[in-house]
Amino acid sequence: MSAFSIISFFAIVISIAIYAYNKSKKIDCSDEEGYFLGGHSLSGFAIAFTIIMTNLSTEQIVGQNGQSFRVGMEVMAWEVTAAITLVILAIVFLPRYFKYGINTISDFIEVKYDTTTKRIVSILFIFTYITSFLPVVLYSGSLVFNKIFKVNEILGITNIQAIILISFCIGFFGIIYLFIGGLSLGAYSDSIYGIGLIIGGLSIPIIGLTILGHGNFLSGIKYIAVHSPEKLNSIGAINSNIVPWPTLFFGMFFNNLFFWCTNQMIIQKALAGKNLKEAQKGALLVGFFKIFGALFLVLPGIIAYNLFGNTIQNPDDAYPTLLVHILPTWAYGIFGAIIFGAILSSFVGSLNSTATLFTLDLYKPIWGKNKSSKQIARLGKKVTVLIGILATLIAPAISLFPQGLYQVVQEFNGLYNMPLLVLILCGFFCKKLSSKGAKYVFLIHILLYGVSKILVPNINFLYILSVLFFLDLFILLLFNKISCTNCNNKFKEKNTALDLTPWKHRYSIGLLVVITVIATYLLFSPIGISAMI
Repeated sequence: MSAFSIISFFAIVISIAIYAYNKSKKIDCSDEEGYFLGGHSLSGFAIAFTIIMTNLSTEQIVGQNGQSFRVGMEVMAWEVTAAITLVILAIVFLPRYFKYGINTISDFIEVKYDTTTKRIVSILFIFTYITSFLPVVLYSGSLVFNKIFKVNEILGITNIQAIILISFCIGFFGIIYLFIGGLSLGAYSDSIYGIGLIIGGLSIPIIGLTILGHGNFLSGIKYIAVHSPEKLNSIGAINSNIVPWPTLFFGMFFNNLFFWCTNQMIIQKALAGKNLKEAQKGALLVGFFKIFGALFLVLPGIIAYNLFGNTIQNPDDAYPTLLVHILPTWAYGIFGAIIFGAILSSFVGSLNSTATLFTLDLYKPIWGKNKSSKQIARLGKKVTVLIGILATLIAPAISLFPQGLYQVVQEFNGLYNMPLLVLILCGFFCKKLSSKGAKYVFLIHILLYGVSKILVPNINFLYILSVLFFLDLFILLLFNKISCTNCNNKFKEKNTALDLTPWKHRYSIGLLVVITVIATYLLFSPIGISAMI
């Protein structure tokens, strides 16, 4: 990197931090609502971009482009189909969450079932975030950052030393972010990083296609359609190990419902909205982003395949190789700041959610019953620092087995995602709920999920989730019917000062999102762009 690139990198990162700090000063972070939920001050725009940036990490950018390098547009299912569940989040889930005035997903579980089930859910979330998501975000982000911008060469150190240094810097910066400004500071910086990510991210396929077409963008698209038309097909084979097409309607759909509608680190950002209307606007804006996000999360991998072919041995090298090949040197600092922002935002978003779950769901009801809101917020800051330090220390250890651990992380989510989704859906629509049944759903699901990994290890996990969702639902409905001595049928709504008036355009915008999803799949199908050119 040139001196200009280094200066521009630090100038952008510091400027965004100052901007976010000045904006967040308006929010009183001395109490728990201000620290954990940004004082319910976020607009739809801020909600959308803080959700986007919390979700989007370098693992996604590099990993999904690596998969598309191998199999093509089939990979876009992870992004594009998520848009439909974000419509469901806006129209079905958020009105109910706001009605109960909850701060965490597990709060809702307590309202509908019991405190024990709530704590089971909280502990599962906390364990997953601390041992997997936070360290993986730091390690994988640092790995990619070093691969693209060659920090080890600039400083004259080894790769692992560079990765440890980058992990420490991002971890330290993220902890300071939350300690000073809580959720609101991260959300305001995400708004700027998000705009940069859209502009910078879309510039990569545009430049790549132009180079592929020898100076003509449309010729680049035609080149792919002629030389590798199979890469433009988004419909995965029935035995695909990425996204088999039948799972689009079952396992993939249920998995997306869990992630986008019941995952604490996503939902917390929406709950920080000024009112229900702003939260719904934010969710639907994220829906549009997920559709068009495929253009820089999937398409660059296909461009790299057509530019470099088999010269790239490891698919995960496709995106970094493409960047180095097409980016002018003066842009390295700018794009480096965007990548840094993506890593930082994912780390800060999940760290804030982890601290929220521990402080509000475990510490406050067990040890802090007599504590004031300000005392709870101060404890939350301390917890943020401790969890952040722990995750930062764990991150370098992933270098010992990065692929194995990441696979374990993905498999671990399958242990509880379907039971949690079932509990929340039944909490919405069932008049009687069995707290005993809720616990048995978790127990039986975990046993069957574990057995499936032994008996049918080669079956795509999305097929497994397709079956287990309906089985989990059947078990809970059965307990609701036959074991209702401890059923919770007193659905108390919590008084809230927030405006619960829904956004009047939610249905029309939601329908537009769904139509855009269908059109995108038609465009990248055997009858779509590859057949038209």
